[in-house]
Amino acid sequence: MALSVDAFPPDPAADYAKIRKDLQNGDVLICSGTGVFSSMIQQATASVWSHVAFILRLDAIDRIMLLESVEPIGVRTVRLSKYLEDYANDGKPYPGGMAIIRNRKFAAVGAKKLTALAQYAVDQFGYPYDKDEIAKMAARILASKVPFTKKQLKKIEPDREFICSEYVAQCYEQVDLEVQWNQLGFIAPSDFAADPNFDLVAVLKSR
Repeated sequence: MALSVDAFPPDPAADYAKIRKDLQNGDVLICSGTGVFSSMIQQATASVWSHVAFILRLDAIDRIMLLESVEPIGVRTVRLSKYLEDYANDGKPYPGGMAIIRNRKFAAVGAKKLTALAQYAVDQFGYPYDKDEIAKMAARILASKVPFTKKQLKKIEPDREFICSEYVAQCYEQVDLEVQWNQLGFIAPSDFAADPNFDLVAVLKSR
């Protein structure tokens, strides 16, 4: 069942230690943040959702990693547990609600395609964002609410910069999975919540 776009799930937060072993490659962390950039995305998309990242298990070293694009750093990877323990290096968890959702079609992804996804995802690491690029992404988000001309829209088309949801969606494309999106010119975190192929696995932190 798809999540609600405008309400955080009422389920109680799960014990991460208990569900950690059940998390799968391709699972998506979806967040409802409280920061300024998060609020801008929420307002532009009329939803509670502001961020997505996807899971890649590194069982050989007993780590569950998140691959994501975050403002202002860009594309990176961090331990999922960092979101729960020390998100901003201040000993506090991520400021907002977090849940794990799963695309039911991902179970059919074979090892070869999963490798292609991981290679593509890692190849995007390290691309930096500066203030101008963040402003450009913000303009693309707001374009759904403001009547831009074709000439103006051309100036804010995506290049190699990603908002979080576009990064995850493009990684998914490497395994021939498409996120059903709003067709307003960008893929938003709320589109992951609304996509009927995604089911709620667990709430990690209540909003």
